[in-house]
Order: sequence, then structure tokens, then C-alpha cells
Amino acid sequence: MSTNSPRSVVIFDTTLRDGEQSPGCSMNLEEKLEVAQALVDLGVDVIEAGFPIASTGDFEAVRAIANSVRGATICGLARCNEKDIDRAWEALKGAPESRIHVFLATSAIHREFKLRMGKEEIIERAVAGVKRAKAYCDNIEFSPEDAARTEIDFLCQVVEAAIDAGATTVNIPDTVGYATPTHYGSVIRMLRERVPNIDRAVISVHCHNDLGLAVANSLAAVENGARQVECTINGIGERAGNCALEEVVMAMRTRADYYATTTRINTTRLVPTSRLLSNITGMHVQRNKAIVGRNAFAHESGIHQDGMLKEPTTYEIMRPEDVGLTKTDLVLGKHSGRAALADRARALGYHITGEQLQEVFDEFKKLADKKKEIYDADVAALIEKRMSIGEDAWKLVSYEVHAVGGGEPSVMVTLARNGDKVSRSTTGGDGPLDALFRTIEEITAIAVIVRDFRVLSVTRGKDAQGESTIEVEHNGRVYRGRGVSTDTVEAATLAFLNAVNRAAAGGGQPVVGPRPDMV
Repeated sequence: MSTNSPRSVVIFDTTLRDGEQSPGCSMNLEEKLEVAQALVDLGVDVIEAGFPIASTGDFEAVRAIANSVRGATICGLARCNEKDIDRAWEALKGAPESRIHVFLATSAIHREFKLRMGKEEIIERAVAGVKRAKAYCDNIEFSPEDAARTEIDFLCQVVEAAIDAGATTVNIPDTVGYATPTHYGSVIRMLRERVPNIDRAVISVHCHNDLGLAVANSLAAVENGARQVECTINGIGERAGNCALEEVVMAMRTRADYYATTTRINTTRLVPTSRLLSNITGMHVQRNKAIVGRNAFAHESGIHQDGMLKEPTTYEIMRPEDVGLTKTDLVLGKHSGRAALADRARALGYHITGEQLQEVFDEFKKLADKKKEIYDADVAALIEKRMSIGEDAWKLVSYEVHAVGGGEPSVMVTLARNGDKVSRSTTGGDGPLDALFRTIEEITAIAVIVRDFRVLSVTRGKDAQGESTIEVEHNGRVYRGRGVSTDTVEAATLAFLNAVNRAAAGGGQPVVGPRPDMV
């Protein structure tokens, strides 16, 4: 590739829209606001905050982000119909910089089986959608859904018509992860060569990872002239996920000699942002994941270790500190004050002040009485615990468990909501946790099916906090709960109660079938 003066590549983050569609990754409003602010700190150019027409929760989240988050363009997704576009603008209009992203399927299989529309009708609908969005704001993105499987002649027609209608960005999605790098790169190249008005719009790419090629395909597109990459933190998203932001950004940065590109991303925020999202969603990054995995900069081979001691660049093409890894995460003790806690929270990607800080600090002091050493993960867990409890949610007051090997367990649970306490005792069940869970169901009157249950150590040491993650099903939707405590039984109880509270609030993900935003 030519090494002319570097081109600037726009980083479009869709963690809060496409990423949240990953099973078990739904977030509440406060969590979405936290992630949105972290994305601004990271330096992303565009935040796709959600799909406003999809639900009241999506609408409120996009509106809240548009009204409060500054430092990035806030984008909302809409199908090419009037109701979607009007709803998107209603959510976005409070943002100083906003973008409406409209999409319509174009591939033969989608035209025949999903839309039942001909080519001319597709073009008419796309043009109408772009024009309606353009009446609200100047920054309009158009996506021909399933572009990677669309006939190239028709794709060129649709893209040209969308640009003439006012689209300032044209996104070429590999919706089902079907493309390969050579194929996908050729599609971008042909659009540049064959669409006469292509110079009036930015070419964007949105790749899914079904064949493990999302990052490779995105880089091939950049190599062939794409100027925006759509991606997510940790690569989360529908099915096998999306192009991972941290991987595509560090590939362009590390191989700037080849790609000749730059981005606005502050790469030292990559690991903190990755960990923030993992803590919020409970979706842990695999140890050997590129860039942000725990083993990404670990060297066990004797030959590698010897080379590293002599000269780090023998086996490291990036420095750990370039992506935000630190040598140690031991930061606080029982004598640390609120200022130190607030400073460490900011370093981890959180923004807490005032009453929120005091609540976390109070919990921190309690934890410091139980643990001698407080690590970054402990601080993150305390903050996440605060974020996951709504004002009208059930809260755990106390519990008692009596269990003898081979005998029936008996439990007593006390929960509180809006100041009112309710106690209930239960005997029997398949162990103490089953008894605790059934008692919580009885008090809350919310019956769920546990689909997944995990317990992990948050940090190291015998006094480490245990993190429990539980996924439940209720009324055909999936909800995730997370609990952290030095007592693993309490952690599991808190996680289950958290999941039940989310189920009570509604808005979870369908058990089967994607939402209608498949770009």
C-alpha cells in the first residue's frame, strides 16, 4: 500500500447498539451512559447509541446520551420508513452533533424473502428514507443491508442514488459475516471506481465475525479506500460479534507504515474501556484475545523471556503501556480517602461524583475492613454494584442458611423495596443456593429459569471477592445479573436478585430471533 501522507479514519463505535444485541449484554440506562462517556474518553468519533424505534428503553437511552454526552457525534439507527426516522430524530435532537443512520436491505435473498420488493422499489425507498432524514440534520448515513452479498451493479446504483439524495456516509455492511478480505476489498475498490458521486460521501464498513474475518475484512476495506470503520469494544455483537475496535485500531497504528492511516483513538484507554465493558456486561474477555486479553503481553517460553529481557521488541510489536496495561493494579487500602478513590475510578473509565461517590466510598470502607489490599477489579466491582441497583428495586437485607451434607437446606431471606421489608423462610431444594433462589422468587413474585451460572475470583488472594454472573429467562426474554462479595454465597444471591430485578423492569433480549436491526 502507498505510504503517502496518512489518511484519517473515522472510528464509529456501535457497542451500545449492535454490541448490546449480543446475548446477555443488555445494559440499563446508567450503564449505557457510563459506557458512552468512556467511549468519548477513548476518542471515538461517532457513538451509535441505539435504535430508538426498537423500544421505549432504547429511545430513552439514545435521548439521554444525546442530551448529556459531549465530545462525539451521537448516532441513532432507523429503517427507511417515516416512523423510524421521526423517532430517531426525536431522540437525537438534543445532541450538538447528531447523525441519523438509515438502512434498507439490498441483496437478492433479502429482496425476495424478507422485503418482497423489486430493485426499483428498493431504490425509491432508500432515497425517500435519506431525504426524510436529511430534512432533520445534515449528517446522514445510509447502509444497504447485506451489501457484501448484493450484486455489484445494483449496489453501485443504490449507493449513487443515496448520495444524490443527501447521504454523507455510505456504509457497506457485511451483515452476515460472509465476505473474505480479497472479496470485500474488491467491493470497496469497485464502488470507488464505478460510482460517479462517491467523492461526495465517506465510505464506511461494518463487518461481522461469523468466519472470524471481521477485523481482516475491515482492514482490507481501509486498504482499498474506506474512511470509516464501524466496530465494538471487545468485538461484542450479534452472533459471533463485530469487528473489535481495539484490534483494528492497533493494527492500523502498529502497521502505520503499510496502512498510512491515523485515528483519534487514545490507545492508552483501550484496556480500561475493555475492562469497563466486561464488568458491566459480565461478558469476560478470553485470556488470549489480541490487545486486551490477560495473556496478550505474557511470555512463558524461555527463549521469548530471554529475548524480552535483552530487548522487548524482539517479541513485542506493541508496548503494554500503549494500550493501557500497567505493571500493578494494587492501588488502595483502608486509609485511602475519597479523592484517591475518585481518581482511581476515573483511571478505570468511570465517572462518579457527589452522592454516587459517597455511596461507593462507604462500600469501599466496608470492603477495606474485610480485605487488606484493594485492587482495580475490586473498585470496579463496587461501582458496578451501585450502577445495577435501581431506586425501586428489591435489595438484599439479610439471609440465613442452614445446610448439612445429605440433609434438606433451610433458609431465611429478608428483602426490602421502597423502605418496606419482607421476610420469608423456605425448607428443601437442591442445595442452599437453590433454596435461596426459590425464596427470592416467592418474595418478588418473579419466577425465572436459570440458563447460566458462573462464579469467578475478581482478584487474587484468599480474601478475594467472588464474582457471580447469572443469566435467567423470564417471559421469553433473557436477563443477566451480577453480584460481588467476599462471600461467594452472598455473591450468587446478589447476582440472582439483580437478574430478577432486571426481569421485573422488563426490556430484556428475546430468547430466539434477532431484533430487526441487522445492519
